[in-house]
Amino acid sequence: QVQFVESGGGLVQPGGSLRLSCAASRSIFSSNSMAWYRQSPGKQRELVALIRIDSTTTYADSVKGRFTISRDNAKNTVYLQMNSLKPEDTAVYYCKPLRVASWGQGTQVTVSS
Repeated sequence: QVQFVESGGGLVQPGGSLRLSCAASRSIFSSNSMAWYRQSPGKQRELVALIRIDSTTTYADSVKGRFTISRDNAKNTVYLQMNSLKPEDTAVYYCKPLRVASWGQGTQVTVSS
């Protein structure tokens, strides 16, 4: 049973923008802080952004001022708006409800000219 699904990745030029989406089941979404992680080849998975149930947010230093995480409670969806993308943002991005042990398949983001 799929509990949450990421989408929105793709290929974008440096300086461009992408918006990632994560649609979750209502029960998962309403009871979890939601996070975006990313992992690039040869590196550990890292936290990119977190939005709590009360909509307060936390960002990795590397994305502050460029990425914005938000949640739409009516659609049970969390978004990651990524602006001013850099080649070092290239990674597989994963949505993660913090109280769920499993990981989704992720969505590939590639920043390249």
